[in-house]
Amino acid sequence: MTNRHVAIDGPVASGKTVAARALASSLGHLYLDTGAMYRAAAYLALHYGVDLDNERAILALIEHHRIRLEPDEATSAGYRVEIDGSDTGTKLFDPEVSSAVSTVAALPGVRTAMVSEQRAIASEGPVVMAGRDIGTVVLPDARFKFYLTASVEERADRRAKEFAERGLDVGIEEVREQIEERDRLDRNRAVAPLRPADDALLIDSTALQAADVIARMRAIIDAAP
Repeated sequence: MTNRHVAIDGPVASGKTVAARALASSLGHLYLDTGAMYRAAAYLALHYGVDLDNERAILALIEHHRIRLEPDEATSAGYRVEIDGSDTGTKLFDPEVSSAVSTVAALPGVRTAMVSEQRAIASEGPVVMAGRDIGTVVLPDARFKFYLTASVEERADRRAKEFAERGLDVGIEEVREQIEERDRLDRNRAVAPLRPADDALLIDSTALQAADVIARMRAIIDAAP
């Protein structure tokens, strides 16, 4: 039987999280934001003062500390990230974590560990999975693949507004620089670089509302046999 997995990839602040969460809810699928798992690993490294390129030490942290994504409709993301049973709240989206996550996510051993966990979750039932290598690496056989993008200016504006809503004063130029650097790292890493899957539908969300993006995705899914 053809699987019903949905893979949504794209750069930071392209709208993946909002679209994936809404799509999963409408389809009755499990929603999994893989980026949050890498953010948790980066947070652990920063919290314990581990060098971001120390793969062995970061893998030890991942093995020693239990990272879990739990559904929670009371949160804006639709889930909460727990480390050893404690809610990380908004800490994973602090600017220093955002700056560190691409370096940690580029470590081959870290990606191997995370991909194994992500595939195990998908094996339990249909998922809507958002990230940067879902359609190309994690779920290459996903029935539906989408790649969201948007202009750097639009993505910087979105992320700056998110910071402001959390009471963080981060200038738009600093946010733009962070996004451009993260794009560079994600697209040029040796393992699982950010790129659209060959069979993914590309959607530029620069001038679109989230509802429009979701409607396009749902139309493709509903039209499939």
